[in-house]
Amino acid sequence: MHTKENTCCCSFDYCELTTEWLLSRTRQRPKIAIVCGSGLGLLADNVSNKQTFSYEDIPNFPVSTVPGHEGCLVFGQMKGKSCVFMQGRFHLYEGYSLCKVTFPVRIFKLMGVETIIVTNASGGLCQDFKVGDIMVIKDHINLPGFAGQHPLCGPNDERFGIRFPCMSDAYSKDLRKLTLDITAELGYSNFVREGVYCMVSGPNFETIAEARMLQILGSDSVGMSTVPEVTVAKHCGLRVLGLSLITNKVSLDYSCEEKVNHEEVLQISKMRAEMLQNLLITFIARSHQVETINNNCIYTNAV
Repeated sequence: MHTKENTCCCSFDYCELTTEWLLSRTRQRPKIAIVCGSGLGLLADNVSNKQTFSYEDIPNFPVSTVPGHEGCLVFGQMKGKSCVFMQGRFHLYEGYSLCKVTFPVRIFKLMGVETIIVTNASGGLCQDFKVGDIMVIKDHINLPGFAGQHPLCGPNDERFGIRFPCMSDAYSKDLRKLTLDITAELGYSNFVREGVYCMVSGPNFETIAEARMLQILGSDSVGMSTVPEVTVAKHCGLRVLGLSLITNKVSLDYSCEEKVNHEEVLQISKMRAEMLQNLLITFIARSHQVETINNNCIYTNAV
């Protein structure tokens, strides 16, 4: 087992070391990475030629400390595509720096990943949302970033990306359209939405006043993850698809007696995991259909 040190791990050298360690131990060369949110580690169950690495054994990797996050990196094939799954992510509230939280994304970039799918469990703020709905993320609000907690703060290494990346298109429009087309074909349209995800640092769930503020700001759901990974993925030039499972309705009424808890979040995640799995399997099988616009040229990007 490798010793975990409280040193900055976002340097190119650190990332290169971890990348080389992984590439020397697997024949998989993934083009798609999937980050599994709370209780969604089951999404990796249908992978063939599976090869699993515990986070504890990977040099420089953080370790998951939250229930519902298994703490494994799973490589394998899905529908003939080489993929890597993160069974468990890292959070600011665990005490990790955002550099550590987003470390795996930079590893994926150096491994040759081109598309990253981020999933999470979140609370519904939009009154039209129901528990169990799946929200395709079209944009986000980075509240910790407003306060200076941002994964791109500090020296910028041009080998990863530019100093001032644009975030107005963080979530690929083409990938979102393909996802919505697939949900219609699968008969999921009645519980699939599009919306804006807001990140708060946690670990406490929101007060009613905070929830009302987030709703006024334009948030459709709220959670404690995802935005740092998406920001770094966009900085690295990766295409991003975000899926958020609505596991509870956020209380906006002082007379409401319901209290959200993490156990219920995991229970709802388990309930919808199979449908999310079907959606992801179909998406991965058809991801080559997406046309990517780069430098004003349109080309088919097979992933």
